[in-house]
Amino acid sequence: MSSAHKASRGRRFTLAIAAAAFTAVAEPVLADCYDVLGCTNQTEFSAHYAYLASPNGPTCDFLYQMRNRIYAEHGYCFKTARGIAEIGNTGCHISDINQVALSQLERDNAATILKAENARKCSV
Repeated sequence: MSSAHKASRGRRFTLAIAAAAFTAVAEPVLADCYDVLGCTNQTEFSAHYAYLASPNGPTCDFLYQMRNRIYAEHGYCFKTARGIAEIGNTGCHISDINQVALSQLERDNAATILKAENARKCSV
């Protein structure tokens, strides 16, 4: 193998490592994790809907926090007094909730939590 070929392979390897490191730093993994449910970005909460909607499940305030933390983790700026007071707007940069870049799983989990809040007649 020529020295030029070895140098080229070495540069490609170095670039691949640098790209992987940059991606890991540029896009941190954001998720809240719960003992019974799992993590908001890894676990399908619909499998635990009965627990979420149960009077013995999380309180209405806890459900509200769970659902809205999903949006806050992705930079959503809350507009309501409750959202600002309970979650806050530190580090927020997205004012349109439809522009928040959630994965399909995170969208499904937020919808499942909202469905449980409505079933329990929580104020959302």
